[in-house]
Amino acid sequence: MARWKELPAGLDDRERRLVVQLRRLKDHSGLSLAALAGKTGYSRSSWERYLNGKQPVPRQAVEEMAQVCGADATRLVVLYELAAQARQDRAAGGGEGAGTAGTSGTSGERAPDADPVRDDAPGPPEPAPATPAAATGAAGRSRRMVPLGAVVVAGAVAVAVAFAAGLLTAGVWGGDQKPAGHAVADTGYLRGQTYRCEVRREGGELRAGHSATREMLLDINSTGFDVVEVQCLLREHGFDPGTTDGLYAESTKEAAKRFQQKRGLVVDGIVGPDTWRELRK
Repeated sequence: MARWKELPAGLDDRERRLVVQLRRLKDHSGLSLAALAGKTGYSRSSWERYLNGKQPVPRQAVEEMAQVCGADATRLVVLYELAAQARQDRAAGGGEGAGTAGTSGTSGERAPDADPVRDDAPGPPEPAPATPAAATGAAGRSRRMVPLGAVVVAGAVAVAVAFAAGLLTAGVWGGDQKPAGHAVADTGYLRGQTYRCEVRREGGELRAGHSATREMLLDINSTGFDVVEVQCLLREHGFDPGTTDGLYAESTKEAAKRFQQKRGLVVDGIVGPDTWRELRK
């Protein structure tokens, strides 16, 4: 399986969280970009832009991908709402490139390079008009009323944040250090965070609870829970990568090379099916 490109450095963390989760969902489904295009209303080139952070992902695309991959769309939609709010925040602050592409921006218009397959994709609802200011009593002073549109937007954001907070409380998204549950996590990987290793033997193989893959190809600059799993398993076998932060850096590659040499594998530092098989023993 081809290795994902590094996401743009300037991508907002909330946007990055959504894209990383969609990448993981695609990888676990086994679908190629062409197959994904054949099962959804978006072309292969559109999915390539969405999953490489070149263009914001439309909500409809998020929902269709969840349906095609057999995943619960609820959490993905929450991540989408947070990413959309990030774009609105940048637009309000005059941020560069905010809300410029696709149906997930703040405008209902399609960007020039949006895929024509989705010309009829629904845009976000128009904000409700502001309520006129009401006159006060004998003092003759006017009292400013809060625009209804602002109330609606604030309410939607509050619901999304509350839902996300509930997921945090339930342990779906980790804090400074994420505990390793032994049902594989399906939420967004947070870069710069250290993850806990609790390796156990389940079903005759070693698992740290971050990923169940035995085939994902990992090399320099790979990121995510698959990398955390490798780092934990390397440490378990006595080849400490120095960290369990989910970033496949030189220290992790060197630990992988030492492990491969010990197990009589090709010593290239690239984790593939053969190395996974030995790590799981």
